[in-house]
Amino acid sequence: ILSRMRGRVRCRFIVRGCLRLMATFETLNFDSTALRTLPIDSEKQNYVRGVPGSCFSLVDPTPVRKPELVAASRPAMNLIDLDEDQLKRPDLALYFSGNRLLPGSVPAAHCYCGHQFGRFAGQLGDGAALYLGEVVNKNNQRWEIQLKGSGKTPYSRTADGRKVLRSSIREFLCSEALYHLGIPTTRAGTCVTSDTWIRRDIFYSGNVKDERATVILRIAPTFIRFGSFEIFKPADPVTGREGPSVGRKDILVTLIDYVISSFFPHIQSAFEHSTEDRYVTFFKEVIKSTAHLVALWQCVGFTHGVLNTDNMSIVGLTIDYGPFGFMDRFHPGFVPNGTDSGGRYAYNKQPEMCRWNLGKLAEALSLVLPAELLKAELDLFDKTFEKSYMEKMRLKFGLLHHQADEDSDLIESFFETMDQTGSDFTNSFRCLSRFPLRGTKGEERERLLDYLLSQCSTKEELLKHYRATMEPSQLSMLMDLGRANPLVLSLIGVSMEQLQHEVDIQERHQQLKAMGGEDKLVANRELWSRWLDQYSKRLDTELEAAGEVTVDEVNFLTAQEGYEIFLKQILHLHCSCKTNGQG
Repeated sequence: ILSRMRGRVRCRFIVRGCLRLMATFETLNFDSTALRTLPIDSEKQNYVRGVPGSCFSLVDPTPVRKPELVAASRPAMNLIDLDEDQLKRPDLALYFSGNRLLPGSVPAAHCYCGHQFGRFAGQLGDGAALYLGEVVNKNNQRWEIQLKGSGKTPYSRTADGRKVLRSSIREFLCSEALYHLGIPTTRAGTCVTSDTWIRRDIFYSGNVKDERATVILRIAPTFIRFGSFEIFKPADPVTGREGPSVGRKDILVTLIDYVISSFFPHIQSAFEHSTEDRYVTFFKEVIKSTAHLVALWQCVGFTHGVLNTDNMSIVGLTIDYGPFGFMDRFHPGFVPNGTDSGGRYAYNKQPEMCRWNLGKLAEALSLVLPAELLKAELDLFDKTFEKSYMEKMRLKFGLLHHQADEDSDLIESFFETMDQTGSDFTNSFRCLSRFPLRGTKGEERERLLDYLLSQCSTKEELLKHYRATMEPSQLSMLMDLGRANPLVLSLIGVSMEQLQHEVDIQERHQQLKAMGGEDKLVANRELWSRWLDQYSKRLDTELEAAGEVTVDEVNFLTAQEGYEIFLKQILHLHCSCKTNGQG
């Protein structure tokens, strides 16, 4: 049966008694409300510039040579009604490299600003990504699709608008992995590489190499972020930079109203006649979704790496995968980003930084509501984070029936023990599925303990990790200087917190150095034995509350941790492209 929907021909198939709509590349149901609602740059030429008074700039993708499909995610592509037959088409790489436009798509780059590493950077924008449009699927769900790595835009600054194969594979794998771990994220539909070669200095060491230009298809309800609202910011007192649309309250109101009506319709309907209540409630929803997101990151050892305001989704998704990382050996200060020398976006700083970014969002909305009015709601972040974090952690520890006051201490002591022993984050959690349901004595307890000890770092590994980054005499001098005049430290880009971290590292190094190898093993066994005793007592309380633990509950816990390990192993595989030996 053929029917016309929004002027495009769609095929209807009867599948197992249900009416199911399928699309082709030519019949995707585009309905791009963002471009109809938000102001578009009047300049049609594609060159780097400031873009005032606009949220988007129309620009076509730049073709690549000989595009070739690397991978496609069927579940992600199903979101826009494309099935496996479409993914087998020989022209798929042409469409999803940007060489051929999808009928109905209108490519555009989004304008936004951002606070980068705590300093306002002014106009940023989609320097390597292009909005293609919004596809409304058979379930009436709206999905924005975007090409990342599709060439220069007005926001590319000094870059070439391209992404390489290695980083594209990382984003493709990780975004799909986080989704299947139940963590809100953008999706990756396709990964297309090419014979277009671009130059990259991977380690910023002067060792430049040629790499393949690669394009990712990203899918999300929206890619609007905190930084989208910062284009109205007046001159920053520190950097002197300002947004390209300073003072344009009219555009800010249009943007907020578009976001609320499109992605928070329940708020729109509930507060239709009260602008202030609608905006405050919207901000509170963003607080809650952001707090929930970062709580889930903490629970799986994921560190985003670059939590600038331009990388924070307004709908609480993990977006813009760059130098992210999953922890192996647990370290609270884990930093996957080699350029984050101060550890601003370390694993243990992520909640604090997300809260800080929400404060900047409040300031960005100050044209319509006082920033202090919105910032007064930030305590909601702490409450939501704690709730989401403890709910997930109780699942990981198998505490399904009873919430005890001491659960926070149990979880905290587990992390402290991992830190002191240098244990593997994911595998240490995984071993909890081996814990005997009743009692912790005898051979089962010893096997469990041996497994935990096998996940601990050796003395040599920890000594390598706790290496000093400055001479003790230099550290002492800077500490004295900071106590006397903290402002001087800020002028040279150093904080007392960084210096104290260095003190802790050097002290830990000396402690380890003085400890014999056998002493380290004994200490590890004592630390883990002590924690297992604590865990055993808590499980006894849980069993009393549960009455009986079912096989299904045991299987659930085993599957939960096993799935995290499976996805982590996939992400750690060496992804190689045999063409020209490129990895």
